[in-house]
Amino acid sequence: MPQSHDVSLLDEERYRLLVDAITDYAIYMIDANGRVVSWNPGAQRFKGYEAHEILGEHFSRFYTDEDRDAGVPETALRTATTEGRFEAEAWRVRKDGMRFWAHVIIDPIWGRNGDLIGFAKVTRDLSERKHAEAELKRSEQQFQLLVQGVTDYAIYMLDPDGYVSSWNAGAERIKGYCASDIIGKHFSEFYTPEDRERDEPAKSLEMARREGRYEREGQRVRKDGTRFWAHVIVDAIHSEHGELLGFAKITRDITERVAAQQALAKAREELFQAQKMEAIGQLTGGIAHDFNNLLMAVMGSLEILKKRLPKDPSLMSLLDNALQGAERGAALTQRMLAFSRRQDLNMQAIELTALIKGMMDLVNPSVNGAAEITLSLPEHLPPVISDPVQLETAVLNLVVNARDAMPNGGTITIRAEEYDADPVADKLAVGRYVRLSVSDTGEGMDAETLERATTPFFTTKGVGKGTGLGLSMVQGLTEQSGGKLTIDSRKGKGTTVSLHLRVAEGAELHHPIEVPQPIAMTEHPKKNATVLAVDDDALVLMNTTLMLEDLGHTVVEAYNGVEALNELRSGGRKFDLVITDHSMPKMTGSELASAIHEEWPDLPVVIATGYAELPAGGDNRLPRLPKPFSQSQLQDVVASVLNSAA
Repeated sequence: MPQSHDVSLLDEERYRLLVDAITDYAIYMIDANGRVVSWNPGAQRFKGYEAHEILGEHFSRFYTDEDRDAGVPETALRTATTEGRFEAEAWRVRKDGMRFWAHVIIDPIWGRNGDLIGFAKVTRDLSERKHAEAELKRSEQQFQLLVQGVTDYAIYMLDPDGYVSSWNAGAERIKGYCASDIIGKHFSEFYTPEDRERDEPAKSLEMARREGRYEREGQRVRKDGTRFWAHVIVDAIHSEHGELLGFAKITRDITERVAAQQALAKAREELFQAQKMEAIGQLTGGIAHDFNNLLMAVMGSLEILKKRLPKDPSLMSLLDNALQGAERGAALTQRMLAFSRRQDLNMQAIELTALIKGMMDLVNPSVNGAAEITLSLPEHLPPVISDPVQLETAVLNLVVNARDAMPNGGTITIRAEEYDADPVADKLAVGRYVRLSVSDTGEGMDAETLERATTPFFTTKGVGKGTGLGLSMVQGLTEQSGGKLTIDSRKGKGTTVSLHLRVAEGAELHHPIEVPQPIAMTEHPKKNATVLAVDDDALVLMNTTLMLEDLGHTVVEAYNGVEALNELRSGGRKFDLVITDHSMPKMTGSELASAIHEEWPDLPVVIATGYAELPAGGDNRLPRLPKPFSQSQLQDVVASVLNSAA
């Protein structure tokens, strides 16, 4: 028996040493009335009391005032007694009055006879965990506030199957759904029907699942059905064990950015097109000028040759054919100059309905019965501003194009209507306009052909059937008239070409630069005039000299302005007239005329040029001889100038 007693004492000692060695837990005993009867170092560390300070004191002093007032200590002991255990987490109070978060377990201790001896109480300080939990909760709350406060981005969660599980204010603003509308529904509702047909929603989730992230730009659909451009990011969310929890989806509305990019791209394209057209216009104008000089040599030589050859019908027919070819070449240069905006336009108010009806005798034969022409012209249209001759040519050109687009026949409709221009939508100046349209029921044009339709020298007609300058000429005419040209065409649906012409309104009527016109002859021109002919092109100068000499005049030649001035200053002869080309190197015809008028103010000067309006610095008041000119035109100008000077 004594040996058993010694073992029991040894076990108790070991138990006491074990309890005293524990510092991470407060382990102590309280009696049946709740008074502390033992105290380990862990209890001293947590609660701050030395053993002699707390032994015999009631354990309720570790509770907060609120808990004591609520009877929580008594409830804890009663629960432990009746249920065999009490466990809870709550605030406790240290000796210094500071609170800490504690995990508490109270177990009842029963004697061998079943009497309640007291309680074993184990307390653990969880303040750090509580603080971490509080920080986590605060962080989560702040994150929720942040997400909900973001309105420029739609931020929401999807479950692993793609169903919406959260929804922020930005998502509601951008997509139009409130949370109750969309939570629980599949995110594919935001995709366009085309994207859903291509299974894009599933592909986006699959890529995010496989690669961890999906990022794209594309069109999405709002609740009201309208579309917007979106930048979308989908991130896969996994648990710490690698399990897929769902997806975080961020969407930004980039409609304005895309619109700005498209507008910039369009502006760049328009600038490039304008630069290209300007370059082509400059090139075309230069070619037309040189071509005029060549035609001068051909036409002048043919006219002199025709006068000097015997009247042989076989020879005359050949000469007439050659002259007709040269005249057609001259007509082509007029189209080229119209495109390059260097052709003279006689702007005036035009009664459009009367003009169209008046030219039907010319239009109908050009169709040759291959198509039916219908007119839809109001009787009371306001007058428009344009050149009537060029406008007739433009309409005839459009009718011929419409006829050629309907090889199997069809209907050509000429229509006119008045409207108010919208500066933004119509890209025209504010004011009233008349839309003159020529429509056909022919083949129409695809997008590529339509884009190139007004490009100079582009034609879909066969070789020898078109110059590719028709629509370019019409475009040049409408733009010089203050309007624009539009083309509406689809493959297989026909084509409508519209001229938007500005309505003539009093003071707005544009008056062209007045170019002196030859005076109708009432008497024979003066004979044996001495003329100084100036041109840097030897072929043109030779033909001008031949035509003047054939008219009975004496001609002195000069190849540039300096030679002409030297000839005048030599005093070797008295000149009655100077005829000079305008486009010459070093000194232009206008500059030569200015120098002549300073020294010989009574000496008349005639400018020969293919340009409708002289470049900057040119004197548009000088008498004009249009290139290429015939001998009769030369005779009329010489006669009118000499008669005026007499």
